Amino acid sequence: MIERVFLIVLDSAGCGYLPDADKYNDVGANTLLHISEKVKNFDLPHLEQMGLLNLINPKKGRRKSKGVYGKMAERSPGKDTTTGHWEIAGLVLKKAFPVYPDGFPKDVLEEFMRKNGLDGYLGNMAASGTQIIQDLGEEHQRTGYPIVYTSADSVFQIAAHEKTFGLERLYDICETTRNLLKGDHCVGRVIARPFLGQKKGEFKRTENRKDYSLTPPDNTLLDHVKEAGQEVIAVGKIHDIFNGQGITRSLHTGNNAEGIQAVFDILNEKTTGLVFVNLVDFDMLYGHRRNVSGYYKALKEFDKALDGYLKRMRDTDTFFITADHGNDPTFIGTDHTREYVPVLGYGKQLKENVFLGTRESFADLGQTIADILGVKPPGEGKSFYDLIRR
Repeated sequence: MIERVFLIVLDSAGCGYLPDADKYNDVGANTLLHISEKVKNFDLPHLEQMGLLNLINPKKGRRKSKGVYGKMAERSPGKDTTTGHWEIAGLVLKKAFPVYPDGFPKDVLEEFMRKNGLDGYLGNMAASGTQIIQDLGEEHQRTGYPIVYTSADSVFQIAAHEKTFGLERLYDICETTRNLLKGDHCVGRVIARPFLGQKKGEFKRTENRKDYSLTPPDNTLLDHVKEAGQEVIAVGKIHDIFNGQGITRSLHTGNNAEGIQAVFDILNEKTTGLVFVNLVDFDMLYGHRRNVSGYYKALKEFDKALDGYLKRMRDTDTFFITADHGNDPTFIGTDHTREYVPVLGYGKQLKENVFLGTRESFADLGQTIADILGVKPPGEGKSFYDLIRR
């Protein structure tokens, strides 16, 4: 009997553009393949043993895998974090969250200022988060106005200096803004983006980012595991993505290293249920910044940790590794890319060398985990548990 499932999301580690990628200007994107082509002596031995290379470059022939492997398509419209994670947990969106490539409407920003007691704001454009604080950081310091910006995703991002503006004040403004963005302007996330520094060229974002997501409109895998009396441990920004719904314990982490260590710590506990992990650095630090070498280094660090996980796991544990969207660091722009995501699985009670093919939805993974843990299934997805159970 499998008592505990570790579900680890390598944020943005896509594996090839989806058939509808033309709607998102993402034809040609392939995060993992392009990194493997750009990096000399690409080598992720433990992920490769689980079948990753078979997904990245199947033309070279499939190698025997110690686990199960395949890829999943996203059925929901969009390519953002919230949409991807919700679908993994069994909630497929029918309508995409709104996006604002030309900035937010005047009436939205007037209400933003009124509700937050602000005399002004800076920005209001789609922009790189690291660049906009360099461009507007000094003016922000002079005026005290927060920097408002968005991206290709459904996000209302607010950047402010952690010391002079105040971190708690930034959080308060983001929470107020989350509550006012309803109806047609119900964005997927409001994100607090604190930074430090004194002048252009020195401004740097801190790890005190905080996401204010919507509450899922229906129950997800997390709710069903919790209702069955099992633990749902959220690591990283999982708590933010689900707005705390269906979670029994949350471990906030500021980077991949802290998230990786949290998994090691949980492996030593006598818990049952679901451990849902997001490792954000792949996306935040390397995908958006188009840093191929940094992305690969982060993959190497996770690959090393994976070896430790598999050596320490119990016979009643199972690991799944996936992603929530792509963010090809070799592609145009600095935004997410609409891609398939890998799904790799391993456990003493799972078969070896099982190719899952291309699944129709991320929700297939959530449905499978519900089957494994013996809980009520989510509303969407097709379980592949019968294909992989010993």
